[in-house]
Formats: sequence, C-alpha cells, structure tokens
Amino acid sequence: MRTRYVGLAAYLIALGALGSLLAPLSPGGEGLGVRGSQAGFARVPLTPAPLPQGRGVPIKDLSQFAFPSVHMGTEWRVVIYAPDNDTATKAKTAAFDRVAALDQTMTDYDPKSELMRLCAANDAAPGKPIVVSDDLFRVLSRAQEISAECDGAFDVTVGPLVKLWRAARKSKMLPDAKELATAKELVGFKMLTLDPKAKTVALKKDGMRLDLGGIGKGFAADEALAVLKKHGVTSALIAASGDITVSDAPPGKDAWIVEIAPIGKGQPARYLKLTNASVSTSGDLFQFVEIGNVRYSHVLDPKTGLGLTGRRSVTVIASPGWRADAMTKAASALPPDKAVKWIDAQKAAATYIVVKASDAAKPVVVESKRFKEYVAEE
Repeated sequence: MRTRYVGLAAYLIALGALGSLLAPLSPGGEGLGVRGSQAGFARVPLTPAPLPQGRGVPIKDLSQFAFPSVHMGTEWRVVIYAPDNDTATKAKTAAFDRVAALDQTMTDYDPKSELMRLCAANDAAPGKPIVVSDDLFRVLSRAQEISAECDGAFDVTVGPLVKLWRAARKSKMLPDAKELATAKELVGFKMLTLDPKAKTVALKKDGMRLDLGGIGKGFAADEALAVLKKHGVTSALIAASGDITVSDAPPGKDAWIVEIAPIGKGQPARYLKLTNASVSTSGDLFQFVEIGNVRYSHVLDPKTGLGLTGRRSVTVIASPGWRADAMTKAASALPPDKAVKWIDAQKAAATYIVVKASDAAKPVVVESKRFKEYVAEE
C-alpha cells in the first residue's frame, strides 16, 4: 500500500503552553515542539518542529511526545500525552509495531502478504472459500459495509484496474481499451463473499485482485489507538498523510485542531476541531497526471477504471478511522450532491467538498449539514 494511500494531506499545527520551539523538519526527527497557546484547543504539528526524542511539554503531570515512522509508503506520526518518556516510547513502539504488522497483512505490493496469498489461492480454485486471519476478515468486512452503502463507489476489488492505472500514470498513456474492459470484468464488490462464522473469503473469478489502499490506513490508525490505550495513553493523535485519527482531547483542552489543505495553493485553509473522531482528506492538489491534456487524479473511479477528472478536494469526518478513510474515497467518486446526501444519512459524519471544473474555474463548495459543528473558527 503505497502511493494511493497518499491523498491531499490534512496538516496539523501545534499550539501549547511554551514559547517558540519550531524548526524546519528533518526526515526521521524524533519529536515535535509546540508554539503559542489558545484556550480550549491543542494543535500538534505534523510537518515542522523536531525535538530530541523524549522532550515534552508539561501539562497537568503529562507531557506531549511525538514520533515519526514510515509505514505503508508514507510517513506516520503519533502524538501522545504521557507521564514520562519511557511510557511514551513503549506506547509508540507498540503502536507502530501494530501498524507494521497490518501492513504485512494488507499490502498488495508484497506477493507474500496475506492479501496477495488470498488472491493467488483463489486463482487456483476460483470461488472456493478461504480461511483468513481475523485482521484481514475484519478490514474486508468493513470495506464491504461501505461498498454496500455507496453502491460500489468504494470497492476493494479494484485491484486489476489499479494495476493498469499505476502503469498509465507512469507511462502517461491511457490503458489499452481491451485490457481495461477485461479488468472491469474482474471488478465488483458483489463478487466478494464473506462468511462471518467460518471467517472465510470467496472471490468469484480467477484473476480477481483486492486493493485495500482506500481503507487500510484508517483501519491501522484505529488499531494503533487501541494499542496506545492498552498502554494507558488516552489522549493521542495518529496521522498518516491525508488521514488523521484522534482519541481524547489533550489535557486542559477541548479538542484537537486539524487544518484542511485548500484545493489550490495560496488559498485559505480551514480548521476543524476533533475528539474521538477521524478526518480524511483526498484530492488531486499534489497527486495527478496529465494525459492528452486531461488532468487525472490519483484517486481511481471504480466505474471507469481511470483517475477522476476535474479538480476536487473531499474531506470526510467520521468515526472510526476506517470509515472516514473509505468514505472519503467514495465521496470523491460520487457526484457531490449524492455524496452529501449519503453522508448526511450517517451518524456523526460530515463532509466538505470543493470542486473546480478547471484551474481557471471558480471553486464550487458543497458541505453536509453537520460540517459546521466541527469548524474551528480562527
């Protein structure tokens, strides 16, 4: 799970009780500083401010610690409040170990991963139920739940199309029409059958391939927060590119503050306040390819087998993290009005969608009814 995991990033900026400690980020930095203060909220940086590992900010007998680590083809950061460096280090190590283990289960880049072994086993006996691990079964179950809700706008059976689109992005040439048509025949979430009692997965056709790039980060973030909780950490943030998942607010604060990257460079950002929730942002500000004077997003449309066209940024707030992650991909593929209607029907979910027909076009903004509840005004 690599490039497709990286959406239009949501970034965090830190505010705490101490003065300026910010400095340019160096890869592999072991901790983050804080800056300034604002009553009610806590802001934690993802890009600036490395500090030596173990240096924290004392707040009510807890200190803030932040650590980076590379997983699933992108940089992850965990920001936690703990009583001391030893507790923080043990907790973050266990959390990142959990993410690494899930990557080995879910990645489609490694033929030895459980996901790819499942697909290979199906090639040998198409349609035969195959017993899988609890982790793989759970993430596939959650994926199917989202697919049913959005009628396939999110679909983990898109593996054959993803393979073609990766090659197209690299060569800057559209997939061959016949190859695209053949790949489409292998895609459809209804061709994936799960048996909860037996913990088996059945794929209907030979050649089907699963891709968990649209849900894996959110699922892994949820698991990482669960590990942190077992280590006594109840106030934490997990960030992986465009996906951010938080637990309780930092000590003395009401919420974490998250910045949504704008659809265009130089345009104003927006800020969200979150507790025990997730936000996922996807778009084509940074990841796109131009083929035949058409701009295609890295986000794949399961219906066409090609990247989405036009400019768009889609932010979804939901809980747990796997739901926000997958819903963002689905909302990107759906027409904005349908996406908003679907998300408005969900419990404690919200979305903010910005669409531009072209670089020169005026942005069209659509947001769900509950989105304003999460906005932190500056």
